[in-house]
Amino acid sequence: MRILGIDPGYGIVGYGVIESDGYNLKVVDYGVITTPKEDTLPVRLNIIADCLTEIIDTYKPDQIAIEELFYFKNQKTIIPVAEARGVIVHICGKLCENVFEYTPLQVKQALTGIGRAEKYQIQYMVKTLLGLEKVPKPDDAADALAIAICHSQINTALNTNKI
Repeated sequence: MRILGIDPGYGIVGYGVIESDGYNLKVVDYGVITTPKEDTLPVRLNIIADCLTEIIDTYKPDQIAIEELFYFKNQKTIIPVAEARGVIVHICGKLCENVFEYTPLQVKQALTGIGRAEKYQIQYMVKTLLGLEKVPKPDDAADALAIAICHSQINTALNTNKI
């Protein structure tokens, strides 16, 4: 199964594509969509929509996992990030029938067994579970891979009745 994980944002959107047979994980690709700070929000949202459409068309994921907005430190950016996430959810739902959402707590729990794990612990598990030599950069791409891994693990557990 091919899974696309997405870490939403409006300045940087992380994406990670993995293959999973339920037990083995393999990286297909990862990276980020960036939007110029000087552009207006509508222009930035269109860039995200166009780039995400291209990623989905290229990799043809069977399922897409998106991180939910759960807690936000910067009150000034919460609305633009939520708007970008809305565009992301719309494009994903339009181009793939199987879209799932996970909170950061769920991602941390799935990867480390600890719902309050630190960022470095998540990054270490992404590197280890995917058999990579180093942690993927930038952090947004590593986070997107973590979301894809989370979905793979939860999906596998549900399908094997282990939850």
